[in-house]
Amino acid sequence: MQWITLLAFPFLFTACWLYTVHIQQTRFPRLQNKKICLLIAHPDDEAMFFAPTVLALTQPELGNHVKILCLSSGDADGLGETRKKEVVKSGILLGLRREEDVFVIEDPAFPDSMTTPWDASKISTLLTSTFAPNILKSSSQTAPTASIDVLITFDRHGISSHPNHTSLRLGALEFLKSIMQRHSGWQCPVTLYTLTSTNVLRKYMSILDAPLTMLHCVSRKTRARQDRDPSQLFFVSGIEAYRTAQKAMTSAHKSQMRWFRWGWIGASRYMVVNDLKTEKVV
Repeated sequence: MQWITLLAFPFLFTACWLYTVHIQQTRFPRLQNKKICLLIAHPDDEAMFFAPTVLALTQPELGNHVKILCLSSGDADGLGETRKKEVVKSGILLGLRREEDVFVIEDPAFPDSMTTPWDASKISTLLTSTFAPNILKSSSQTAPTASIDVLITFDRHGISSHPNHTSLRLGALEFLKSIMQRHSGWQCPVTLYTLTSTNVLRKYMSILDAPLTMLHCVSRKTRARQDRDPSQLFFVSGIEAYRTAQKAMTSAHKSQMRWFRWGWIGASRYMVVNDLKTEKVV
């Protein structure tokens, strides 16, 4: 009898996971017809951390146009040129429309480093020149505009506290502040979402974290006004999408597939579950 109970656990966990996928796809708000930029620090961030988000937002029926902006080539080990090609291949596997939708920046201001944070003002300047180049020339009496509707990046903890990750949120916030600097009273044209960091236990719960995250999202209020984007987003990959995310690492990012990466793609909840929330511009 005990053996039967033990054997039933995998089926129960899988059933809970797939039920959570169904609830997420039918009950939670989605973004549609949006121009979206995923801002990452290194090639492979899009697959290791944001795969559920990218796979969900690139579904053709939603009409979104998703692009990836990567602020370094990940050249710490001298593999920058290889990794630039890998992130393009990964982006296509995750659903991006074309290779040109992946941009990799190589700038000494953004070194691939485990110890060096990036200057938020330089990140902001880059984002402004890319997505709102005319904002300083526009009249303060008119609504501010940008070439994207949504910006997605890491939260204040950066999942792993990597200084390059945490710098992106600070730079993104400064970018939004620069847009609104002369346009107080207007609604910001860009909604910033950040990926929620969890504790170590939940980080490695894989599919088991899907129901927990769903309950946490339900407990928070979600804005549902027509003129605004949802205050939070919740994505859970099903079996096929999960395999696609794993393939984005094992097939596209071959240069990064060391032994510990296998542990990550097998156990990390970020390969299956993403929950994001909006950041307020103060």
